[in-house]
Amino acid sequence: METAQTIASDGFVIEAADREAILHERDHYEEPQAACIEALKIVQRRHGWVPDGAIPVIAGLLGVSPASVEGVATFYSLIFRQPVGRHVILVCDSSSCFLMDYEALRDALTEKLGIQFGQTTPDGRFTLLPVCCLGACDRGPAVMIDDDTFGPVQPDDLDTLLEAYA
Repeated sequence: METAQTIASDGFVIEAADREAILHERDHYEEPQAACIEALKIVQRRHGWVPDGAIPVIAGLLGVSPASVEGVATFYSLIFRQPVGRHVILVCDSSSCFLMDYEALRDALTEKLGIQFGQTTPDGRFTLLPVCCLGACDRGPAVMIDDDTFGPVQPDDLDTLLEAYA
């Protein structure tokens, strides 16, 4: 009989619904490794990040090695391996955004938030990260906050933009 929580490793407990979602993803592929990103995203959606203890749990559910899961988790830039703020701001630093004054936007964001790339505001509201491309080259400089992409974004737009994520 399933309980609300199942499978624990290093203190990590996976919810039954997440376990079932991961198994569902696994069953869609010939090779279970192919479901790794989705499995990591399932865990991240619930916890906000992927704790170390989740890696062997996901590996066990997929039937792959923990090293395989860890390799995907560390390669894929949108899988967070440490706690992040309630909202993650990704700042595109691609060539297109760079040419459209990315540096002014970056500087304004770091000044306004009082943090550098890779850091989280003291109130836990925002984590600021660079990203090599948001696919919004026609709207640079671009940022993504959670799942929302904005561009072009100018330093003067930041107050209004950030306030929407209170």
